[in-house]
Amino acid sequence: MAVGSLLLTPLSAKAVVVTFFSLFHQRWAKLSNSSVTAREKTSGRLTVIDSRTGREYLIPIADNSIQAIEIGKIFTGDEFDMSNRMSNGLKVLDPGFSNTAVMKSRVPLVDGMQGEIHYRGHNIDRLYGEYSFEQVAHLLIWDHLPSPEEGAALTKALKAGLNPPQSVIDAVNLLPRDAPNVSLVIAGLAAYTAANPMTIPTVAGRPHMYQGNMEVIDQSVLRTISTMAVVIALTYCHQRNRAFHPADPTKTFIENVLIIMGYVEEKSGLPSPKVVSTLDRLWILYLDHEMTNSTAALLHVASTLADPLSCCIGLVAAANGPLHGGAIDLAYKEFERLGTPASVPAMIRDVKAKKMRLFGYGHRIYKTVDPRAKYLRAMLDEFEGESRSNLLLRIAMEIDRVASADEYFTSRNLKPNADLGFEQDIIACMMLLSRIPGAMAHWREAAGLFSQVNPPRIWRPQQIYVLNAKSLVS
Repeated sequence: MAVGSLLLTPLSAKAVVVTFFSLFHQRWAKLSNSSVTAREKTSGRLTVIDSRTGREYLIPIADNSIQAIEIGKIFTGDEFDMSNRMSNGLKVLDPGFSNTAVMKSRVPLVDGMQGEIHYRGHNIDRLYGEYSFEQVAHLLIWDHLPSPEEGAALTKALKAGLNPPQSVIDAVNLLPRDAPNVSLVIAGLAAYTAANPMTIPTVAGRPHMYQGNMEVIDQSVLRTISTMAVVIALTYCHQRNRAFHPADPTKTFIENVLIIMGYVEEKSGLPSPKVVSTLDRLWILYLDHEMTNSTAALLHVASTLADPLSCCIGLVAAANGPLHGGAIDLAYKEFERLGTPASVPAMIRDVKAKKMRLFGYGHRIYKTVDPRAKYLRAMLDEFEGESRSNLLLRIAMEIDRVASADEYFTSRNLKPNADLGFEQDIIACMMLLSRIPGAMAHWREAAGLFSQVNPPRIWRPQQIYVLNAKSLVS
């Protein structure tokens, strides 16, 4: 059996003592009085001594990380070791990828220790309220804030994609009106790929269609964002037996999302300026959140060189799970079950007793307050009248009030959704739509790196095979 231990030691007094944990450096740097430069703190070498063989390995450290393939070079050389022979070297077992980085990215940074979010090096506090959603989306995707001409071109391109083929409308409308949102959205995306089969590399016979071809990639980014808006609007309209409305060429992307949904004021026939303003700010907060489960799902599919809409189908399916975006829907179902704010204290006691889980409360990545929370609460204050008349939102705020005063919850933070009067069943879809430009920024970054020199590498995690003694054949 391959059982033993690894001793990790520093190379010299000047070298940084490191572990595999990328966040360790952030904590250590605060405590260190060393004059070592920031670059030296995140690079160096790791000494590994394998107690099974006595062999010593020097593993390079760069950007406070090591290459997993270097761990695979640690090998006992015991040809009779079944597990070693099958695994071909030491593996790192990391269920849930809690400390596994799958790529390098320049798009976002979520600093859970400091409670900060950065988009392309810009702190979200600097972007919020100063720039529009479209401007920040441009920043995430193309790595700079747009000029007036670039901003106008982006708005025009997004509006141009808000006109769905009839086959897509029919595909969504053929499904039951009470079908789950996720089913309707996935059906709509699939219908779009069927209506545009030449965007699928295998159908077009162009396996490298999206491999480093920035012109095609950028066109696909814009088309995908608009497509997702259309599919969600069609879902909303179908479930309410409303007509899909054409976009207005004079309006912004967010205004047009509301227009095609028919979410407008009766008197003016236009979206409420207050709703547009709040949604514009809200979507900046939700635009990207680093390597989330759904973003990873999108990139996992993208590693096969699949088309971006197929990648988005993977994203939507992942986002629907109870431990991800589906928590929004589950939270509202729990609010409905409670029925009144007076029921909240008893529910909190059950949560503390681990009799139930409180969905939608807190975020494991933050060790301090979520930097978005203060802006969300301010938005709710702007809708104070609507909040008082919204029973479910009053229950949510009561949960926040009770839990915030309870020591058990002080390390967590509630992120209430500013629902702006939307029906609760569409809120998760609207949040999903706000995340698509960020997801496309990740997709563009990954696809743009592919070239003849840097060919794509399919994501294929490994497993640790555990031999069942009963299955051994003599």
